[in-house]
Amino acid sequence: MDAPLSDRLSALASDVRRLVPDFADVVERMIARLQAAGTGSEAPQPGEAMPDFLLPDESGRLHSLQDYTARGPVVVAFHRGHWCPYCRISATALAEAYPRIKRLGAELVAITPEVEKFNVELKTASGAPFPVLSDMDNAYAMMLNLAFYIGDEKKREMSASGLDITPFNDSDAWTLPIPATFVIGRDGLVKARFIDPDFRKRMDVEDILAALWSGRG
Repeated sequence: MDAPLSDRLSALASDVRRLVPDFADVVERMIARLQAAGTGSEAPQPGEAMPDFLLPDESGRLHSLQDYTARGPVVVAFHRGHWCPYCRISATALAEAYPRIKRLGAELVAITPEVEKFNVELKTASGAPFPVLSDMDNAYAMMLNLAFYIGDEKKREMSASGLDITPFNDSDAWTLPIPATFVIGRDGLVKARFIDPDFRKRMDVEDILAALWSGRG
């Protein structure tokens, strides 16, 4: 658990490849499809304004991006859901880094497409002291060009393994967000971002902290 986030995620990916190679091949084909389509490439870039959101947290309280940026910088981290082991690892790493984020005068929020009770599970499992917001039907992710349909093949494989995300998202659309991360300044502009259709990769914690540090003053 003391390893960098990228090493933790890579170790999990290696285990999946070793234990369920056929499923790993399905994942690779889905990622290749998204990369070829440029999924996520049109999301807000550094220097551009980040669209506002108004989303409920795991207790039903509404949060807006504007409220956060009025107080300081904010890190917005998209996650696929509590069922995703990569997301649990990422959320745990962010929870561990949260005190350093706060010391830089910033806040952190996670966003998933799940209903509130399942965001409670992600928050509890990761020990997250930050809010986990529900983006129902991936409406905000769609606004940012981050939402995508997982594809028929991946849907079949997930269903066959007993993983049905329909009740988690209260939707049968089988859409998910790219687990992107944005660092946003008090001016509402994106200072840094990490977007990769390969959900096994996330923005490194040290890169988040560096972006917050460079934006000070």
